[in-house]
Amino acid sequence: MTEPDPATPPEVLFVCIHNAGRSQMAAALLARHAGDRVIVRSAGTAPADTINPAVVAAMAEIGIDLHATGAIPKRLTDAAVEASDVVITMGCGDDCPYYPGTRYLDWALDDPAGKDIDAVRPIRDEIHRRVQQLAAELLGPNTELDGDAV
Repeated sequence: MTEPDPATPPEVLFVCIHNAGRSQMAAALLARHAGDRVIVRSAGTAPADTINPAVVAAMAEIGIDLHATGAIPKRLTDAAVEASDVVITMGCGDDCPYYPGTRYLDWALDDPAGKDIDAVRPIRDEIHRRVQQLAAELLGPNTELDGDAV
């Protein structure tokens, strides 16, 4: 990957089906670590009405209040995909639009839907590990990341 251009922050879109769990956790974690050095969005192919309460609780345990950040499930749009440099899908399969020139990653992760907080924690921790790796890749290997480790 080429050296990041600090004048143009990369844009990352996290996509899952309901935008109520995995994509919300990933977006909040990347926003925490990268700050304004990355533009972060999340969306779902069939958004839920609210964020999964077990996800909200698991994120609160590590100091991220999803309600305070204004996080709500949003519908995936072609414009959001087209504007993104990296689109990370998490279980939405072929429902995600494809645009040439956009980098796509598929993170195979368990869906936290219907799970209690004990089952959500390992999903959160795996997302956190992947987000830290992504942030280092996008921002450069020697970049200091914000936020505490999980």
